[in-house]
Amino acid sequence: MRSSAKNTLRTSAVKRTVKKQYLPSPLMQIELSKVSKRYRYEWVFRNMNYHFNSQKSYAITGPNGSGKSTLMRLLSGHASPTRGNIQHYQNTTVIRSENLYIHISYAAPYIDLIEEFTLAEHLKFHQKFKAFLPEMGVKEIMSLLAFKKAKNKRLSHFSSGMKQRLKLVLAICSDTALVLLDEPTTNLDRQGIEWYLNLVEQYKKDRIFVVASNVEEDYQFCDEVLQITDYKKKISQ
Repeated sequence: MRSSAKNTLRTSAVKRTVKKQYLPSPLMQIELSKVSKRYRYEWVFRNMNYHFNSQKSYAITGPNGSGKSTLMRLLSGHASPTRGNIQHYQNTTVIRSENLYIHISYAAPYIDLIEEFTLAEHLKFHQKFKAFLPEMGVKEIMSLLAFKKAKNKRLSHFSSGMKQRLKLVLAICSDTALVLLDEPTTNLDRQGIEWYLNLVEQYKKDRIFVVASNVEEDYQFCDEVLQITDYKKKISQ
């Protein structure tokens, strides 16, 4: 009996000391087929055929008001195309529209933080509905942000640059296959821009990164550039 009890204790001790193993996340693909978007009588873009996969990062460029943010909303599932089809895949399995949010993280000027929360409260709240990358938690995110003495500070008292860093780290460091970054260096100084580029480089492997911006530095790491104005040609009614 004593020997059996000792073996049980040893087994329990081993289980406590074994590091949790994480399987690689399934790769995502996005297929756009003849996608067109119209607001009232104005076509934003038309007949867009494009394929996104997890081996590359993508930039969406074009003049202000050309439809970059509209395309980002379509990719995220927050808006639907007027014509055509957008399909998301996890490996070769179609992702149902109601489950799409699980696979996506998104940072944009029009997506707000909960400013009544402190930094620590916001990170814990975020973690309840979207996990961080493997082996990352609130402590690690705090370290990446490097906001000294800001743990218990309300976000309403953060500078615009601090808020933008928080938006970016929540998007990039969430455990998602698709990361959408709309105008990512808004309100960032030179140090903040370098921080952003280093963060992307560290965590973009085997994920789809899509950056919407006219600032070349924002998407210097991207493999392909999608020029939105290429899809404004007339189509038959």
